[in-house]
Amino acid sequence: MSQLDIWEQILDYVRRKTTDVEYHTWFTRIRALGVESGVFIIGVPNSFAADWLKQHYMELLEESLRHAGAPNPKIGFKILPTTQEPVLEPDSKGSKKGQVTTNDPGRGRLNPKYTFSNFVIGPNNNFAHAAALAVAEQPGKAYNPLFIYGGVGLGKTHLMHAVGHSVAERFTDKRIEYISTETFTNDLINSIREDKMTNFKDRYRSVDLLLVDDIQFIAGKERTQEEFFHTFNALYEAGKQIILSSDRPPKDILTLEARLRSRFEWGLITDIQSPDLETRVAILRMNSETRRMFIPDEVLEFIAKQVTSNIRELEGALMRVIAFASLNGLEGNQVNRAIAAKALSNVFTESEVNLEMQDILEAVSAHYAVPIEALKSQGRAKEVVLPRQVAMYL
Repeated sequence: MSQLDIWEQILDYVRRKTTDVEYHTWFTRIRALGVESGVFIIGVPNSFAADWLKQHYMELLEESLRHAGAPNPKIGFKILPTTQEPVLEPDSKGSKKGQVTTNDPGRGRLNPKYTFSNFVIGPNNNFAHAAALAVAEQPGKAYNPLFIYGGVGLGKTHLMHAVGHSVAERFTDKRIEYISTETFTNDLINSIREDKMTNFKDRYRSVDLLLVDDIQFIAGKERTQEEFFHTFNALYEAGKQIILSSDRPPKDILTLEARLRSRFEWGLITDIQSPDLETRVAILRMNSETRRMFIPDEVLEFIAKQVTSNIRELEGALMRVIAFASLNGLEGNQVNRAIAAKALSNVFTESEVNLEMQDILEAVSAHYAVPIEALKSQGRAKEVVLPRQVAMYL
């Protein structure tokens, strides 16, 4: 795992713990400069920023490093030269080689990490994947609307973004809009307040592909449902593609108007289930290879057994293990189940981590510098007896 990956993880953590104003004021202009003598160095634009971060955000920064896998984080600050370019800049802000560039702002909201190429297919999601692929090849013609539902963190958003990227690459002239239901509601409220409903309607009714996440949150919002009903009709009648995601099927969304429920059921409804063990291991393997940190399969299986239902948490657990290994100077092939268990000790309670005898032997062997074979032997040497007793106790 590179320092860039760790820095991205730190910024993501900070972003979740601060307001938009705080984040953009204090964290968009700082840079990670690397690790010097065990101290994580952050570059800041001036001494005032350094002092302010020390006084008001040091605890948060240390917490973010612990979340990334550093057990005892130490942080230092250096003033950046005014001409210095960012040293470690999250790549999501810039365009990548091969990425479609466009003036369409809706495409810019698509996450570059969510594509069909890195979507792991398993028995839990193969039908949803096939439907999304068909829509990407013929938007507005196959399965319109496409309604994808399933629990949190199972890949619904990934599939929606993947369709958006595929359509953007195949049809460079098509307008794409990806939004959450909350964004749609807030835009509507602001448009009413500022008397800009014409602009609002033009924005949402002139797209070729509308992707709406968490549509279940439209329930109970009468004015939002009214406006979305007309937006849906305008797009559908024009042959434009609509994709919706939800945590439940339309029939289970309470206080959803019958006319909207009916329209949501016009096309194809498909669900995504929790992945089985093999699929979870495959997801972890792809993620570790993407980050060029090749973790042994037995460790990936260990992690997969700890997180059984949520892909987002599964990937987060892997990121924590990779960060822990990287910050402790370990290569991927040096990570064993004992190290993974230690990295995840602050995430799962002791009773939640499923340790096997081999994990205990590896941990005791590493701690006492005694070979596992010696622990298993009948030898009564002093340097072996105590470690063996510790292993037996554990």
